[in-house]
Amino acid sequence: MSLANLQKNITALEKQIYWLDISIQECRLIGIKEKYTVDEFGRFETLCGRFARSIDFVVRKVWRSIDDFEFENQGTLIDVVNNAHKRSLFEDIQEIRMIKEIRNDIVHEYIEEGLLDVFEDVLAFSEKLINIMLVTLHYAKDLK
Repeated sequence: MSLANLQKNITALEKQIYWLDISIQECRLIGIKEKYTVDEFGRFETLCGRFARSIDFVVRKVWRSIDDFEFENQGTLIDVVNNAHKRSLFEDIQEIRMIKEIRNDIVHEYIEEGLLDVFEDVLAFSEKLINIMLVTLHYAKDLK
């Protein structure tokens, strides 16, 4: 059962990486500015959503399924993150904390002006998130 779950999450992670990367490239072309067109704002809003869903998916689904596959005690989300760090799925614990803070800013922001403040951080940390996702993908594929 855990191999099937891991395989399902690997496939879904590949799709997450693909769509997140598309949003990153689109928003890099737009760049950070004081005022956005409706289309530009929509593209950044899409990036923010994909960013938030991606970190949630990696931590809650993929890292947990790796723990399960390797018979690791999952415990809390902090335990899951610590296990991922031990596996070298990411280098800097501060980066993960910052990514989670940005994610929290995104999901708790309900007005346009507040979301505008997040765009620069999302764009800056998206590449780091993609790298974490790619390292995780390679690690998970090697388990099979």
